[in-house]
Amino acid sequence: MASRQLGTLYKELQRAFDARPTNLKKCGTLLAQLKIGLIETGLLIPSGEASLQDLVVARDILELGAFCSIRAKDVPSFDRYFSQLQTFYTDYRSILPPSKHEFPVRGLNLIRLLTQNRIADFHTTLESLPLPADEISTNPYIAHPVNLERWLMEGSYSKVWNAREEAPAEEYKFFVDSLMGTIRNIRNEIASCEEAAYDNLPLKDAATLLFFTSPSDLLKFAQQRGWQIDLSAGLIKFSRKNDEQTEIPKQKLIAANLVYARELEQIV
Repeated sequence: MASRQLGTLYKELQRAFDARPTNLKKCGTLLAQLKIGLIETGLLIPSGEASLQDLVVARDILELGAFCSIRAKDVPSFDRYFSQLQTFYTDYRSILPPSKHEFPVRGLNLIRLLTQNRIADFHTTLESLPLPADEISTNPYIAHPVNLERWLMEGSYSKVWNAREEAPAEEYKFFVDSLMGTIRNIRNEIASCEEAAYDNLPLKDAATLLFFTSPSDLLKFAQQRGWQIDLSAGLIKFSRKNDEQTEIPKQKLIAANLVYARELEQIV
């Protein structure tokens, strides 16, 4: 495929991507053709003989491919595009003009690592960014995943819950929604602990523990779990499934903790 034909298909891809809603089916067809063209022209894994203009087009195609993958909810495809982009972002960084899509793509990769609970990889990737440390907080595409990671580590789940509306790009919402699924599970676990630990709780305290900002959302959640709501007293009363006391196996717990302690000492 000639560079000219590659440029024509790329323009078609841009139009399909910019359509509202994005024509994902057409984007997929065009990207398949374009990747074959990149292979034929030696631009998928570029060599020193490629022209500057062809390199820019190749990088733009792969970046749009990464965005289309997220809009199609295809994370493995995004991984492949991100891997292919590394050559352009590193080896050719000194000769290519800056890309407006680079940090949005890098930020998406950081959130992807968060959703996969790859915290060590998240920090390694963050440290390797071609961005001064004092600019991380001012770059919206990088600051967003950095804030998400900090809030998750702090247990500030209400902030993570509200972060969807603060996403710097539409594609970010896909990964934030994945984090919300994790937070829903955490909320249910906290609710189960409350049921076991308390007879009742003030509505305000329950909202804080369950990271609800809307009273109506808290009341709806309480109704779903079969809790009794006393609005006049401002209390949520937990219905006990049984009043039988469960004997705690103290000796087994102590023995298990001692085993864990010995294992930790061996690791250290």
